[in-house]
Amino acid sequence: MRPKGIAMANITSQMVKELRDQTGAGMMDCKAALTETGGKIEPAVDWLRKKGLAKAAKKAGRVAAEGLVGVALVANKGIVVEVNSETDFVARNDHFQGLVKMIAQAALKAGTDVEAIKAARAGSGTIGEAIASSIATIGENMTLRRAAALCVDRGVVASYVHATIAEGLGRIGVLVALQSAGDAGELKALGRKLAMHVAAANPQALDAAGLGPDVIARERSVLAEKFRAQGKPANVIEKIVDSGLKTFYKEVCLLDQEYIYDTAKTVSQAVKEAEGKIGAPIKIGGFVRYALGEGIEKPATQA
Repeated sequence: MRPKGIAMANITSQMVKELRDQTGAGMMDCKAALTETGGKIEPAVDWLRKKGLAKAAKKAGRVAAEGLVGVALVANKGIVVEVNSETDFVARNDHFQGLVKMIAQAALKAGTDVEAIKAARAGSGTIGEAIASSIATIGENMTLRRAAALCVDRGVVASYVHATIAEGLGRIGVLVALQSAGDAGELKALGRKLAMHVAAANPQALDAAGLGPDVIARERSVLAEKFRAQGKPANVIEKIVDSGLKTFYKEVCLLDQEYIYDTAKTVSQAVKEAEGKIGAPIKIGGFVRYALGEGIEKPATQA
């Protein structure tokens, strides 16, 4: 029965497809879940999981914006920015690509605050003025959406750009900070592999401590409800849930994930093993993964 307060929603084929892409559940199950949750995707994911019809929700968000993600590195610092446009055609425009590179370079000095970046000098004007000029030249709205940086006192910040359109520009940009006194060349090579892993595996946090309390609470609630529905005794549900959380951490925490270059090892084990070759202890100081348009909603095409 649909919870009180949730009105009937117009469930479109696009909504069903999006839910299927996220969960792998059947079409009719997805439609039922959306009907029960008033067309809301996230509650529908939970509804399916509680019935054992879906895997853990992917933290990808709805990708709807176009443009480019840009990455820039200098010494022991890296920056990643996202600049959005209305169409993917603009991403192939040399002028727009030059603008994104200019913004990334400016952000290396200005920091990650969007307004500070737009106020930074670029040639005879500011980045904000350059964006306005590009809008007038290309005839399409553009926005600097966000920026993030990583730096290390000793070590390297490595990067990887997926679906590259030009050097340092693509649809996914990743930074990984490695703190180490070891061989810089070997460290950089390892960092690039880890950045490629992050691009492919899309971890939510470095380890369990980095996950938000709300994320863990939601996962615990879903698991508990799922096992209750299976008739598990109340006195053993907590232990089963704790075990389920460990599996969840292996899926979403970078250090606990299977390393894409050797699935017999976790990322943590692979980094530890690399210390012998690099000649010093290695600590992953953090990572950033920007996927173009993640979390930005655009009106769905009606069926």
